[in-house]
Amino acid sequence: MLTHQIRDLYLSNLNKLKEEISAFKNENDLWHTQGDVKNSPGNLALHLTGNLKHFIGAQLGNSGYVRNRDKEFSDKNIPREKILSGIDGAIEILNATLSKFTDDVLQKDYPILFLNKQHTTGEILFILYGHLNYHLGQINYHRRLL
Repeated sequence: MLTHQIRDLYLSNLNKLKEEISAFKNENDLWHTQGDVKNSPGNLALHLTGNLKHFIGAQLGNSGYVRNRDKEFSDKNIPREKILSGIDGAIEILNATLSKFTDDVLQKDYPILFLNKQHTTGEILFILYGHLNYHLGQINYHRRLL
C-alpha cells in the first residue's frame, strides 16, 4: 500500500534525523548559528517534530498534540536527549497514524486548509515530507561545517 510506503519514508528520515542530532560531537553546537543562518540544528529538530506531530498526529490521527510553533524556534539549550525523545515521540505518532490508513485516504480532503488552500491528504503528506527533507539536509550541512 502506498500509505505504508509513505510511512516508511517518514520513519526512515526521522531515524536519519536522530542520527544527525546524535552525530554532533559537541552538544552545544546544536544551538550554534552564524551570520545569516538564524535557525540552529536544535531548533530545526524541534520545528520538524512539532510540525509533524501537529499536521499528521493532531490533524490526521487526533493525537491531541497542541503545537506551540514559536517555542520551536525560541527554545534554546534543550538537552540532546530531550530532542531525541521528541523525535521518538514523532516516530510513534506518525507510525500509529499512518499505519491505520489505507490508500483511499490520500484522495480525501485534508481536514484543514493548508496555506489558505484545500489540499488532499496525499498532497499534504508529500509537502510535509519535502519539508522534513529540506530541514534534514540543512542540519546535515550545518553539522559538517562545524
